[in-house]
Amino acid sequence: MSFSEEAQSDVPLLSEKHSGIPQYLLEKARAAKTGVFKGRTKPKSTRSRLPVIPPGLEEQAFFSALDELSNQLGTDNVERNDKPLTDGWYMEHPYTHDLMTVVDEEEFVPSAMVYPSSTEEVQQIVLWANKYQIPINPISMGRNLGYGGAAPRVRGAVLVDLGRRMNKILDISPEDYTCLLEPGVSFFALYEAVKAKGYDHLWVDVPDVGGGSVIGNTVDRGVGYTPYGDHWACHAGLEVVLPTGEVIRTGMGALPGNNTWQTFPYGFGPYSDGIFSQSNFGIVTKMGMTLMPNPGGYESYAYTFQKEEDLDQLIEIIRPLRIGNILENVAQLRHVTQSIAVRGNPRTDYYKGEGTIPSDVVHKVAATLPLGDHTWVYYGMSYGPKHIRQYKLDIIDAEFKKVPGARKIDPSTLPPDEYFWARDRIAAGIPELEELRWVNWMPNGAHIAFSPVSPIRGADAKKLYDLAKRRHEEFGIDLFPAFCVGLREMHLIVELVYDRADPKRRKAVLDCLRHMVDDAAACGYGEYRTHLVLMDQVAGTYNWNDNALLKFHERLKDALDPNGIMAPGRCGIWPKKYRNRGWEMTKDSGENAQGNGVAPSS
Repeated sequence: MSFSEEAQSDVPLLSEKHSGIPQYLLEKARAAKTGVFKGRTKPKSTRSRLPVIPPGLEEQAFFSALDELSNQLGTDNVERNDKPLTDGWYMEHPYTHDLMTVVDEEEFVPSAMVYPSSTEEVQQIVLWANKYQIPINPISMGRNLGYGGAAPRVRGAVLVDLGRRMNKILDISPEDYTCLLEPGVSFFALYEAVKAKGYDHLWVDVPDVGGGSVIGNTVDRGVGYTPYGDHWACHAGLEVVLPTGEVIRTGMGALPGNNTWQTFPYGFGPYSDGIFSQSNFGIVTKMGMTLMPNPGGYESYAYTFQKEEDLDQLIEIIRPLRIGNILENVAQLRHVTQSIAVRGNPRTDYYKGEGTIPSDVVHKVAATLPLGDHTWVYYGMSYGPKHIRQYKLDIIDAEFKKVPGARKIDPSTLPPDEYFWARDRIAAGIPELEELRWVNWMPNGAHIAFSPVSPIRGADAKKLYDLAKRRHEEFGIDLFPAFCVGLREMHLIVELVYDRADPKRRKAVLDCLRHMVDDAAACGYGEYRTHLVLMDQVAGTYNWNDNALLKFHERLKDALDPNGIMAPGRCGIWPKKYRNRGWEMTKDSGENAQGNGVAPSS
């Protein structure tokens, strides 16, 4: 498909493809796609590509092994990655590389893609990988964009795409408020299935963009925006293929004939689910989730605050309200630059100069928008019958108006396409796709996140904000911060948006991130999630007691995965045969992600 054909092709629907969109979002998706391709100046790749081979293997030996796997799975379900790389966009993303790469796009590429249809076929792939010592990289749907997407950490690993053929909703229980899913079920698909069954008493908690896998998001400890927003806390029961090919079920799933796998997550004995989140210790092929009961009503609200220095007071107000559950969902306090960028227009519409966009320009633009001029905007939702909501909303209003210049937004004054309404739907469990419009801020827009965790304290918020602002100004990157407040902790999510076709801007973003990770760690703040290029550095900041935790993870890795085939390097956990051979990416690595081969098999 040519570049122009790709840009003009329609967006696939959920009825046509497991990774498609629901009908109700079609027009919005078409507009989003138009915006993405309008800002694309990167030419379609014509780079001549040599075969990509896993480390430690000869080319012909690898091709022979692939032929063997093709005979087991069918030739349509094993595919070499030997064609020009095509970027696509969020709803039609590549499985061949990282769409939003921050290094050369050839650094993180698989040698081949395979498509199992069942847990049994996943077992076959794992046993095959062990037989030939081939690294594999499992994905659910590959939409972990900003964190590496579908790309493997080790160039040449075989991508195991679970979602293409394992995308069934195995059960929705209207009595227990639970579901059982395969990896290819997106938030879009789960929402549509609940609605199709007429289960109006059930809600699905959704993240900012609904096209990702429920399992993929959950095992990477992603979040949503209802009171059920901690997805990992809301899962119940896993089926996992271990790196040696055995299959286990966790919790009550280990009891034959059980009827509580999705209702009681613990079972008997050690709770093992945790080692399968943000790890490379197994492939999750089924997962249970709890669903939220319809609260009997809901009401979105937003407040704007005028001054940057209001941040300290705001966080001090938010903390007791959030801990007391007056603020019921993940509290989100966003900066004005994102209020502007989320409209989907390029930065050059507002400012064409070098360096970061000046504050006076930002506020001049903000003054023309429906929310009016501000520095911070708080988006929230109150749940329950009207009299219950009003009780909580009155408390919130009184507290927020202690901040001089605070203004409550009247939703009736906002146009239907205002971002407020996307947040309204997300907080009501209705999947959206509007969030990533701020990626259009730059041509060939890509994003990568700085995501430290801190206490819910004004002083900590200010320290992290000042740290990020200083580094962004140093590297000439516009600052998009948002504080997301949980029940006892706070995440600062800073999205760094850049032109992925510009090596200088990629380098600036990566250098900025590496400095911020170290700066934050020096102050006691750690990342909760990160991109492939930063996993070694972030894992290295969790180094108490002479890296005792990493050493423990390495012992687990060696015990569970003696041949080191399962997603080597994910979250900084390397198998024995890769260690101390230059695979770890640090500040000194630059864009080089490859090590000096692997140790020979014993």
